[in-house]
Amino acid sequence: MLVKKKTEVYALSQHISMSAHKARRVIDQIRGRSYEETLMILELMPYRACYPIFKLVYSAAANASSNMDSNEANLVISKAEVNEGTKVKRLKPRARGRSYPIKKPTCHITIVMKDISLDEYEETDFLWSKKPKWKNKDTAIAYHDMYSNGGAWDKK
Repeated sequence: MLVKKKTEVYALSQHISMSAHKARRVIDQIRGRSYEETLMILELMPYRACYPIFKLVYSAAANASSNMDSNEANLVISKAEVNEGTKVKRLKPRARGRSYPIKKPTCHITIVMKDISLDEYEETDFLWSKKPKWKNKDTAIAYHDMYSNGGAWDKK
């Protein structure tokens, strides 16, 4: 039987103080590229959004090498998305004692990396690789008839 193996790792960064639109401009350039190519692109791009994304890609690669023992040369960015976060609200003083609301946007960035050297499916000999706990006769749950509880009502 074929069992699906874990070949993807992700890194998530929340509440980054920049617009989601500005972060998407950089994320669209690196989606689907290899890890090493992505690092070169992010180092050379002139946008402010590159540094947090660079740190996030580096973190996802560290997760892949730690959790799956994969080589960095085999990593590809399979999914990258930017979602809007909460807006930090501030008040700016204006003329004649009034105040003007300032909304500073935040965003959440998710990077998913896939190891292309690993197979997605693993073949096992039988249905369950581990023996289930309920197969042991010592720990099996004994089901009783609900009307015979061994109490005073069973006596004649």
